[in-house]
Amino acid sequence: MDKFMQRAVELAAKNVQDGGQPFGAVLVKNNKLVTEGVNELHKHFDVSGHAEMLAIRRAQKKMHTPVLQGYTMYASGEPCPMCLTAMQFAGITEVYYCATVDDAQDAGLGKSKEIYEDLKKPNEERTFKLIHMPLEDRQDNPMKMWQEKN
Repeated sequence: MDKFMQRAVELAAKNVQDGGQPFGAVLVKNNKLVTEGVNELHKHFDVSGHAEMLAIRRAQKKMHTPVLQGYTMYASGEPCPMCLTAMQFAGITEVYYCATVDDAQDAGLGKSKEIYEDLKKPNEERTFKLIHMPLEDRQDNPMKMWQEKN
């Protein structure tokens, strides 16, 4: 097994021993470990405290940039939709993982699979309601303000 994936799996196993979920992540650039993380939901009660998200946050802070192009993520489990999207926003284009979302579901951690399935549906058919409320003409329009500023 690749040394970075081995580290991600070691982090995940240690996190289970410490009362957390079985997820660890390692962020790499130029074949060097930059940051790592484990799910910390049980420590900070933060739903966004996933291993990949924490590795990304730490790298962005360390490098003083939101852009992580050229980085590779190694994760003990297939990234959830939130983590996958954060990686895409950051510019990460390569992710290696061990356990699949099916494996996670079989272990009792099935929310990712449910969300992935729901995202395949049109907005009006999803279980999570996403409702468009357009701005009124008299309101400031932050998107137009941004466009004019930039």
